[in-house]
Amino acid sequence: MNLPIVYHPDYVTPLPAGHRFPMSKFGKLCELLLADNIATPEQIYTPNTPPTEWIQLIHTPDYIQAYCNGTLDPKAQRRIGLPWSPGLVKRTCTAVGGTILTAQLALTHGIACNTAGGTHHAFPSYGSGFCIFNDLAIATRVLQTLGLVKKILILDLDVHQGDGTAFIFQNDPTVFTFSMHCEVNFPATKQKSDLDIPLPMGMDDDAYLQTLAHYLPDILSEVQPDLILYDAGVDTHACDRFGKLALTDTGIYRREMQVLSTCIASGYPVASVIGGGYGDNLNTLIYRHSLLHRAANDVYRHLV
Repeated sequence: MNLPIVYHPDYVTPLPAGHRFPMSKFGKLCELLLADNIATPEQIYTPNTPPTEWIQLIHTPDYIQAYCNGTLDPKAQRRIGLPWSPGLVKRTCTAVGGTILTAQLALTHGIACNTAGGTHHAFPSYGSGFCIFNDLAIATRVLQTLGLVKKILILDLDVHQGDGTAFIFQNDPTVFTFSMHCEVNFPATKQKSDLDIPLPMGMDDDAYLQTLAHYLPDILSEVQPDLILYDAGVDTHACDRFGKLALTDTGIYRREMQVLSTCIASGYPVASVIGGGYGDNLNTLIYRHSLLHRAANDVYRHLV
């Protein structure tokens, strides 16, 4: 058996030339995984678009309808930061389906990785920060509704606080939200996760990994989740356009190994999404994202 990896060609849709969101990274990430023999075509799973009722487990019907029909008001559209198109609607919904499938595969295989996902700034009635529908929250509710899990840990290591996710689950004892993020970064107004660890600007590999090691085992012991949804943002990198932390490629790989091996050794399945990552050099950015799948491959080999 090989590590399950989730991808769909619809993860990529055209954006205007020069747009700062690196849309092409999703397709190129899959290409790199195949080229470097991290993945074979046989281990790539293709998600379906989720039914609207699943999206409505988190988002309001008015917001879903306005977004999907392209009738959001201009201010709400600017808050998202991505120009509306039918292709982007399809891409958004397909990526949500990808995270749901990734979560289902993780329950069966122990580890599974999406090649998109991590839209943690989306709130029930609006989108924000390149995030339209909150895939982490929707996947959580879908799996709970289907009776596949009761308790979920959302482990968010994107450089930006998972504010939408924190807000959605703020009074929900069945979901534990943990966000370790740069304290002086988007969003300006933070929400209250079950545990927030704000990090100082410029934190390097060793300090970051020591901080994570201080909290993660205790969280696992306390929460004892049926599933972990892991947002593996690489905007923690020193060269990230929006990051403000100072991790290296080696530090990100060590982080992924630390998270996955700690969770799996404790007996908890992990579904991973790639989260944020921004930069002018697309090839180096894609490689950073691939570190999640490389680490997951290494950990998965010891599972089976």
